[in-house]
Amino acid sequence: MRMIAIYMIGLIFGIGISISGMANPAKVLNFFDIAGAWDPSLAFVMGGAVVVTFIGYRLVLRRNTPLFATRFQLPTNKAIDPRLIGGSAVFGIGWGIAGFCPGGALPALGTGRWEVALFVAAMVLGIWLAKALQSIFTTIAPPSS
Repeated sequence: MRMIAIYMIGLIFGIGISISGMANPAKVLNFFDIAGAWDPSLAFVMGGAVVVTFIGYRLVLRRNTPLFATRFQLPTNKAIDPRLIGGSAVFGIGWGIAGFCPGGALPALGTGRWEVALFVAAMVLGIWLAKALQSIFTTIAPPSS
């Protein structure tokens, strides 16, 4: 049942990304082009997502436990550190250059376009590289507690 729920959540997300046009990098890049062919639709999609998430969290967290797990997995780290800032900057720069974020790129893989496959491959390589670097730096200088 858990796998069916995961599949349905991914399917609904992918359909939403596709219907909203966020799988089209030109639409995303036009949002960033405020001096040219500006398209505000990304702001409406993001605003809608924030509202749905806000309401969803309020409803779900009223439960004692989630449906398919023993406890809720909520972030506890609230620190704004160099890793968070650096990761956010890399994400934003990549999004602004390519017009894809991971959420829009994965459903766009279904289009069969080589640019999307290249972006996803670069994203996977970046994730692997970040984990490798984190492992190296943690070995060199373990975090202080």
